[in-house]
Amino acid sequence: MTALANLHQAINLSQGFPDFAVDPKLVGLVNHYMEKGYNQYAPMAGALALREKLCELTNAQHGCNYQADKEITITAGATQAIATALAASIREGDEVIVFSPAYDSYIPMIELNGGTAITVKLAHPNYAIDWEQFKLLLNHRTKMLIINTPHNPSGAVWQDEDYQKLQEFVRNSNILILADEVYEHIVFNGAKHRSVRAYPVLAERSFVVGSLGKTTHSTGWKVGYCMAPAALMKEFQKLHQFQVFSVNHPVQLALADYLGQINLSEIGAFYGEKQAFLEKLIIQHTAFKPLPSFGSYFQLFDYSAISDQKDLEFCEWLCTEKGVAGIPLSPFYLAPDNTKTIRFCFAKNQATIESAIERLAKL
Repeated sequence: MTALANLHQAINLSQGFPDFAVDPKLVGLVNHYMEKGYNQYAPMAGALALREKLCELTNAQHGCNYQADKEITITAGATQAIATALAASIREGDEVIVFSPAYDSYIPMIELNGGTAITVKLAHPNYAIDWEQFKLLLNHRTKMLIINTPHNPSGAVWQDEDYQKLQEFVRNSNILILADEVYEHIVFNGAKHRSVRAYPVLAERSFVVGSLGKTTHSTGWKVGYCMAPAALMKEFQKLHQFQVFSVNHPVQLALADYLGQINLSEIGAFYGEKQAFLEKLIIQHTAFKPLPSFGSYFQLFDYSAISDQKDLEFCEWLCTEKGVAGIPLSPFYLAPDNTKTIRFCFAKNQATIESAIERLAKL
């Protein structure tokens, strides 16, 4: 959709990246470490300063005790962390439970490693989990499950009850968990981010993935991380060292300093204002119906009052004919979805959102 938006000079509310500048302080820190000569390989597991800072922040927020020397690896973006965790865990014949709609890289990577994706469909329009359906899908082939909160594409967040249910099901099993928490600091509308790291029964079997690109509005730098107990991290690093070995050194050092200078709790409020701004203008000027959003920088909208087209056709028409790019929801499912729902990204400047609304108001 971004390529289509560029071709037709459409306002791009599709792909999830900010269109505003990275904090000049962070850019200055990167330049500082480049000039200081940190331009060669970082340690394979990542710069120690960054690993220590991330463990410090995580342990304070979630009441856990991750060790920087053996339970965290800095990765070339969160998607690499997801791919590496799956490659370290999944073999031919294994099943991986995925809550659907889901980030579109999960299922291809499961299949690339010989596994089979088993989907649990989240309930539209709130995208709540049907735990009875989940229970029926568990069997001796279930090797792993992937959870994502705050959730892309819906903006839903897991509640304590969800984690309590999950603990009941996996407590006496060998099932692994891959927890995609890349939007961990982007929560709003009164929501709270809860992590598997705060639940010992879950943490002991979990790879937890985060994204510093999401947190610091620098997605193009491709810096993420994975946390896991030492035994799991050892297996993770066996692959990581041959996939990318190490990640951009001066950026890591700059991020370590920067994370110590900012208040991470303010990020949610920052994006909450953008979400509220988009939703308010959508309601005032268009026939789109907003669905609830509590995290990430995405919101879903029902377009059934505007068109009977399938979502892919509608998004192509919206981009090519009306000059606004959104994302259809159906590619986030293994099977076709006909809910007439599309996703807009609100990680944009106010002027970008206003310009998009001007065009959408003409529908």
